[in-house]
Amino acid sequence: MIPERYFIVYKPFRMVSQFVSPYEQRKLDALDFVFPEGTNAVGRLDDESEGLLILTTDKTLTHRLLHPDKQHVRSYIVQVEKVVSEETLEKLRSGMEILVKGRGKYMTRPCKVEIIKKPENLPQRDESLTERVPCSWLKFVLMEGKNRQIRKMCKGVRHKCRRLIRTQIEDLELGNMQPGEVKEIPRTELFRLLKI
Repeated sequence: MIPERYFIVYKPFRMVSQFVSPYEQRKLDALDFVFPEGTNAVGRLDDESEGLLILTTDKTLTHRLLHPDKQHVRSYIVQVEKVVSEETLEKLRSGMEILVKGRGKYMTRPCKVEIIKKPENLPQRDESLTERVPCSWLKFVLMEGKNRQIRKMCKGVRHKCRRLIRTQIEDLELGNMQPGEVKEIPRTELFRLLKI
């Protein structure tokens, strides 16, 4: 029987949230860390997104955290092209229609969205917008996570998402972790922070 171990990772840009994948992008095995056999990601971030990802050998954690009946608050910092208006914020907040692969049209639940200042000490990335290009930084707080949901929401209000970082799940925070960094966390602490 595989011992239960838990890890938090800052998933870098252009890396899929899997150890095995048919795609050519970097996978989790490219991280500078030796994970025990049977480790898998709980949930996913698409390859263009970065930030907080939980990895574990505990096969029950995915159900505890991601089952539709168990709603957990997730927070994201998002950089979008152009200046976002108050009217656009209201559209994002109140729920909007997006397309979900294999399921068709889906109405997102109301969520919190606010304009924020560019975060300090943000890890640099070559693909970030230059300061000459008008952009807005937003904080999204939501309780659902359909595939590429925030990107689709931003596109639906004509603001292309240029950078998306998951910073928090419930009380579990990315903090000052850097891309590619891995930390092991005790089960009791993880479950307390995730409120499960």
